[in-house]
Amino acid sequence: MIARAPAKFILPLLVLLIASVLYYSLVSSKSEREKPTLTEKVWQIEVITAQQQALSPSVTLYGRIESPEQLKAAAPGGGIIEQVFVRNGARVKQGQPLVTMDRRDFAASLLQAEADLRDIDNQITELKIRHQSNLASLKTERNLLELADAEVARLRKLKEQNLSADTALNGARSEMGRQQLAVTARQLDVDSYPAKLQILVAKNDRGKAELDQARLAMTRSEIMAPFDAIISNVAVAAGDRVSLGQILISLFPVNNLEIRAHLPINYIRSVQHALSSDQQLQAHVANRKYLGQFPLLRVAGEAEATGIDVYFAVSANLGQLRPGDLLPLSLRLPTENGVFAVPYQAIYGNSRVYKVVEGRLQAIEVDSVGQTEGDNGLALVLIRSTDIESGDQIAITHLPNAVSGLKVKIDDQ
Repeated sequence: MIARAPAKFILPLLVLLIASVLYYSLVSSKSEREKPTLTEKVWQIEVITAQQQALSPSVTLYGRIESPEQLKAAAPGGGIIEQVFVRNGARVKQGQPLVTMDRRDFAASLLQAEADLRDIDNQITELKIRHQSNLASLKTERNLLELADAEVARLRKLKEQNLSADTALNGARSEMGRQQLAVTARQLDVDSYPAKLQILVAKNDRGKAELDQARLAMTRSEIMAPFDAIISNVAVAAGDRVSLGQILISLFPVNNLEIRAHLPINYIRSVQHALSSDQQLQAHVANRKYLGQFPLLRVAGEAEATGIDVYFAVSANLGQLRPGDLLPLSLRLPTENGVFAVPYQAIYGNSRVYKVVEGRLQAIEVDSVGQTEGDNGLALVLIRSTDIESGDQIAITHLPNAVSGLKVKIDDQ
């Protein structure tokens, strides 16, 4: 029993020994793996060769058709609309009736103005007659005053000789006083004649003005087209009651339209320099609906933070245009020297391009001066930078992770 005890410990140790030998044998026989080596990724791009040129850039604007002479006809007074002859969008000729109001609404005012003017004329005539009468009466009153004064003097002498009573002298003095008051009153009427006449003349002028206004309102009760035009809005219908100044109809001339567009702030100096040197700038648009040339007329007097409004003339033969129409314009700017034409995909953030230097990208800050059209019809951006020279290679493949120092490979194809 004692001899069996060592066998219980020897067997487990033997198993452990065999397992250890097998483990070390497997570990020592394992093949060695090579460590991976890191390589820098190379991005394949396309480039163009920069060529400094003198080119005329163009800028795309979005214009709105407007009419500087759009007419809004208003009611000359309160009344009833009698008849409407046109509808919205109709083309009318100069002198063509558009809207008429009931003339009876203006007849009463006209009749009253005429009556008031006749009354004032009669008052002036009466005042002149009264003035002639006052002049004659004043002469008579003065003669009577002289007689009354002589009578007082005569009675005073008689009283001094005790040949007359005090009663007679006092009566003569009273009569002379009354006559002096009569002369003073008549003189006042004569002296106030010019002022009274001026008052009536002013009333007469006011009456004439009111009569002219009443006649004008009567004439304007029939609204006529002042020029060849297109009706833009009809605001009333027959039977409507309108008040003074209410808009009845709107129209704009056929041959006097403008295009207003907003010019970005980057191009203001170039445009103003061209206008100051009498250069004619023109915009054009060509699509399925519009085709034409639009000369630049003027620049707005006040600029905004983002730019300034500019105005273009519309030729008379483009009758299909209407106020409110929107259309894209391409404005040709004066020639710029020392610029480079690159595709739009070469521009990063509106102000940066990358040129290839020794197989790596180098960021270059640029100024955009407009756009132009390449020989193949594609739009190109005109840029300017002192860090770009003719012969430099500009990357035109737009990489989302483009940074200075990125390794690239030029696609030879």
